[in-house]
Amino acid sequence: MTEGQEAAAQAVETAVEAAGNWARAGRHAGVAGAAIGVVAAGAAAGVAIERMTVGRGMRRRARLALDAAGPYGTLRGTPGAAIAEDGTELYYEVDEPGVESGRPEKDDHPGKARNGKSAKADRSAKPVRGKEARAAQEAQGALRKRLTAALGRRSAAPTVVFSHGYCLSQDSWHFQRSALRGTVRTVHWDQRSHGRSSRGHGQIDGTEPVTIDLLGRDLKAVLDAAVPEGPIVLVGHSMGGMTVMALADQFPEYVAERVVGVALIGTSAGRLSEVAFGLPSMGVKAFHWLAPGVLKALGWQSEFVERGRRATADLFAGLIKRYSFGTPEKVDPGIARFGERLIEATPIDVVAEFFPAFAVHDKTEALVAYDAVPALVLAGESDLITPADHSRAIVEVLPDAELVCVPGAGHLVMLERPELVNEHLVSLVERAGAAARSSRHARA
Repeated sequence: MTEGQEAAAQAVETAVEAAGNWARAGRHAGVAGAAIGVVAAGAAAGVAIERMTVGRGMRRRARLALDAAGPYGTLRGTPGAAIAEDGTELYYEVDEPGVESGRPEKDDHPGKARNGKSAKADRSAKPVRGKEARAAQEAQGALRKRLTAALGRRSAAPTVVFSHGYCLSQDSWHFQRSALRGTVRTVHWDQRSHGRSSRGHGQIDGTEPVTIDLLGRDLKAVLDAAVPEGPIVLVGHSMGGMTVMALADQFPEYVAERVVGVALIGTSAGRLSEVAFGLPSMGVKAFHWLAPGVLKALGWQSEFVERGRRATADLFAGLIKRYSFGTPEKVDPGIARFGERLIEATPIDVVAEFFPAFAVHDKTEALVAYDAVPALVLAGESDLITPADHSRAIVEVLPDAELVCVPGAGHLVMLERPELVNEHLVSLVERAGAAARSSRHARA
């Protein structure tokens, strides 16, 4: 056997062993464990092919190079903190109109990152090179000019508030933040136990489980602190979209008075317990039944599990790509790596704390609070986590909403197809700005 054949055989053996370990991790979960193993095996097969030609050291160096070279997630604004009802500190940043766009600012937040270490200041963005990058810059410039012309006087312009999804952070809105930066006031916040926000106090002491309603109240605390007056456009992705729905469910009068537009991206109003996640049909029900318990058990052994995640980084990268992007082979490697970093940074015990909330999430009736304002509902047609049919169901309740289903895009559609998302988001802000001015004139 040649050296190359030995490397290939070892790669396949290692990958299959990794998949088997994940299946055995759920060995008490029966069919669900088998289903998890099938998905892991699929990702492991891709990892094995890569290992046939690329050594571990080279792969690690490639990840480090992508981490160092990509400017993604480096945009910073004026930091602030809102205090949730249980005392949890919720970190947010504000980008004011007129601030030079595209330039990272110093991260002077005095708190801690979620891993307990001081949050490091982000690197400066690297110079943009290439025809595609220049075209993207020109497109962003055109979008800013459109917004400036459409919004007119700042006093009537809305503040755009971004709520991120599960296992992500405010940095997942990098491209949308860059597109709006300097033109309209924006607020970007980290959900509890995510990003630079503190671990949820109610979860640390065991007094309160995570619920979507709790996240809605967290959003209200951020709005009270960061946007005490003026019209608001709410933008939510995945769990962030559910958070926006929970705000309307609990504070309908506030929404009626302050919200002039809403964007629900890759999200769902309910029935998430029926989502297949790309698993074999026989394992779907078992997975939904047993996954919370399996995750909880893993959360109790977080230190051990985190070591395992680092040791099987390649397998995790394959799983993340599968569930994040509809066509991962077409995604810029730097963007794919950025998505991996966001998800890798979420501790397993936080993953376990939040997961049960999705099975009982149901905010279909709350959606009517947004029926009177311009709305954008956008999803990737290849989304395995919040399938596009869930966005179509939202539009049944919001018939005047703009529905955009992006062919070939997955769950992280705002990273996979940023230009398209930016275009529709700018259009929404234009319509919301016009609605805010009309409302203001009507009151006058």
